[in-house]
Amino acid sequence: MRRSRLLTYLTLLTVALVTASCNRNVIYHHYEPTAIEGWDRTDTLTFSVATAKERAVVQRDVELRITDGYPYRQLSLIVEQATLPTGLHRTDTVNCQLVNAEGKIHGQGLTLYQYRFHLPDICLNEGDSLCFRIHHNMRREEMPGVSDVGLRLTMY
Repeated sequence: MRRSRLLTYLTLLTVALVTASCNRNVIYHHYEPTAIEGWDRTDTLTFSVATAKERAVVQRDVELRITDGYPYRQLSLIVEQATLPTGLHRTDTVNCQLVNAEGKIHGQGLTLYQYRFHLPDICLNEGDSLCFRIHHNMRREEMPGVSDVGLRLTMY
């Protein structure tokens, strides 16, 4: 009986620690949906990040959810970032490789594939807030098969 209680306690403690450590440093994580029949080039997605509570180095990741109806091997994104109150602007181009030359999908999933692409890290000062704007930079005006675009910020 005593051994069973100890085992239950240790299991619950392990689950709690693993759960807490998985998301402990994520300071922002949000997806915006796109029109699945075609994400228009002029449809810019906006992400507003609340004021930083402390100075930190932040890892930035763009996340995608793509259906099996996406017709290309890659997707080019423009990620614009404004830092307030300093007014600093930064623009990154992300070339998302979705399928390799042999046709193998890099993402995770069965009919909806999930991807994560790393952007250069940034330094935030206490009191900074961020605004991100993301749009695609493909020749085709509408990109079918893009379900959602997300932004994930992790503090180290």
